[in-house]
Amino acid sequence: MTFNVNHPILFGLVAVIIAAVLGQSVFFLVKAWKRGREIGMDPVKLRRITVTAAVFTIAPAVAIVISVITLAKDLGVALPWLRLSVVGSLSYETIAAANAESAMGLTFGQVSALTASQYVTIASVMTLSIMVGIWLVPVLAKRMQKGMVSLEKRDKKWAEIFQSAMFIGMIAAFVGYVFCDVSTIFHGSAAGLIPVCVMAVSALVMCLSGVLVKVVKARWISDYALPVSLIIGMASAVPITAWLG
Repeated sequence: MTFNVNHPILFGLVAVIIAAVLGQSVFFLVKAWKRGREIGMDPVKLRRITVTAAVFTIAPAVAIVISVITLAKDLGVALPWLRLSVVGSLSYETIAAANAESAMGLTFGQVSALTASQYVTIASVMTLSIMVGIWLVPVLAKRMQKGMVSLEKRDKKWAEIFQSAMFIGMIAAFVGYVFCDVSTIFHGSAAGLIPVCVMAVSALVMCLSGVLVKVVKARWISDYALPVSLIIGMASAVPITAWLG
């Protein structure tokens, strides 16, 4: 039987896992509702909170759908649907998949068909790598938190600098991936500038969203800033690619 990245069996396996995750969500939603009633919260207020949370969940869900579409070209729908519905993000999943494909001599976004072996390899890289963070939390998180609290007590300013440095270091890892092909301009190709320009467009949209939040005083804009910047950034890749050739 020929392997198919969109085989119904894969969708069935993924559906079972996602159903389990959704079941947990419903379980804790019911528990939270009951607890709210126990402590005397107004049912009208509880319903309003539930509806508001549901509405604003749609915003980040748009970004997830875009991520699934991006990865579906190479990996089919089932695997990206699973990865981005449980633990995962577009930035990480794309890099992990691209690196795995590159190691096998493939080019991300230009794969017409994967073999079963290639598919399992890519899925393993995407899954096992991100699980390292989950495993490290119970081992290191408590010690790191104690260290940060101790540092903050001794010198609050340096504690803030240290936290900011760690965050910038994490962001720099992904930014470096955007700039890794810029050197192609020295070989007569401007293709390496496409990710940079797309990032610049997305960053500009995000900045404009921040300005609107302050000027218009509409906090709901911040909830939609991420998916909007993703959509506009990805849409801008089409004219940018045509412009840079």
